[in-house]
Amino acid sequence: MTEQEFREVLGARKALEALGVVRQDGSVNYPVAIEILRIAASDEYLKQLILRSVVENFREDLRKMLGISFAGVKLEWSSDFERFLSEGKKRRKVKDVDTLKYYKSLFTKYLQGKELSEQLIDYVVNHPNKWLRNVFHHYIQYLYYKRRISPETFGWIMEVVPSRSYKLDVRPYQIDLESVKKTLEFLRERHKVYYIVYRVMLESGTRLEHTLKMIEEWNPSEVVEVPGVGLETKRLVCFEKEGFCRYYMGLKGPEKPCEWVYMSLETAKVLGTIAPKYIDRNAIRKYAKRHGLVLPKYMRKVAWRLMIKAMPREVARFIQSRFGELRVSEARYEDLLSEADQYYPKYLELVSELEEKGIG
Repeated sequence: MTEQEFREVLGARKALEALGVVRQDGSVNYPVAIEILRIAASDEYLKQLILRSVVENFREDLRKMLGISFAGVKLEWSSDFERFLSEGKKRRKVKDVDTLKYYKSLFTKYLQGKELSEQLIDYVVNHPNKWLRNVFHHYIQYLYYKRRISPETFGWIMEVVPSRSYKLDVRPYQIDLESVKKTLEFLRERHKVYYIVYRVMLESGTRLEHTLKMIEEWNPSEVVEVPGVGLETKRLVCFEKEGFCRYYMGLKGPEKPCEWVYMSLETAKVLGTIAPKYIDRNAIRKYAKRHGLVLPKYMRKVAWRLMIKAMPREVARFIQSRFGELRVSEARYEDLLSEADQYYPKYLELVSELEEKGIG
C-alpha cells in the first residue's frame, strides 16, 4: 500500500466501515482502532505513515501535548554558528567555502532576525528553495547543541521540517565518448587551462574541487609523510619508464577524501607550466554549459567507467579515493598503492587507445 492509497483509505468512509473501524452509526470501533495502532508498533512502514499523518493533521495538538515552546528564540547568523557548521556538527561538517557562503546568503535573506514560531516553520516547509530546509535544519541542530531548545522541541521540528527532497528515479548516465572527444578537442584548441583541468579529471577520476585545489596549491618538491603508514614522499612522484605520476593530496577527515591524484607524465609536465594557479570552479561550469560541453562533474563518472575495465574495482576505488566503499587499513594501504602503480599504466593504455578512436 502506497502513502497515497493509505490516505485514500483513511478518507473513504465506506472502506473503513467495511474494515470494521467505523460502525454504521458513525461511532469508532475503538478495539479495532487500538489493534491497528498495536500492529503499527511492529510494522515500521505503517508506523511512519501514521506518524506523518499525525504530524501533518494534528501538529498544534502534538506541540501542546509535548510542551513545546519557541518563546524568545531568534535566528541570528553568527561566527559561532559558522564554527558549528564547519567543526561542531557530529555528522558531515560543512567545510566547503562556497557552500558556507550560499548557506549564509539564504539565511540572511530569509531567516535572519526572525523569531522561531509555527508560522516560520510553515514558511520554511513551503519555501520554493528547498535548500532553505537544510540551512534551517542546521540551525535547529545548533540551537539544540547550545541548549536553547528542549529535546522535545528539537525532535518535533526535525520531524515536521523535511530535508531537501531528492527524486529517487534512476537516471543512468551513458558515457558518450563522442561528446567527451568533442569537449577535449574544443578545450585543447580554445582554453589550455581548462583543458588541463579536464585531462587531470579524466586521467585520475578526481573531483573538480580537488583538482582545482591541487593546481592552486601545487608544490611538487615538498616532502610529506603519509599519516598512519610512515611513508615519507615528495608530493609529486613520477615513474618515467611507466609514463605516469601521482601527486599526494592527503585530504581526509570530515571533508570528501582525496589521497593521490594520478596523471600521465605528459599531463604532469604541462600542469607544471601553469601551476600554482587559482581557477574558479563556477567559471568552468558556466564555460562548459555555455559551449555545450560535457560538464566537469561527469568526468569522474567517465573515468570510473573506463578504469574498471583496466583494473580491479578495489584498485580503481583506491585511485579515486572512494574510501567510503573501501576499508583501507594501515597494512593494506601500501599493497593497494603498489597495485595502483602496477595497474595504472594499463588504464593510460586504454585511454591512449580511445584517443586514437577520438578521445583527447
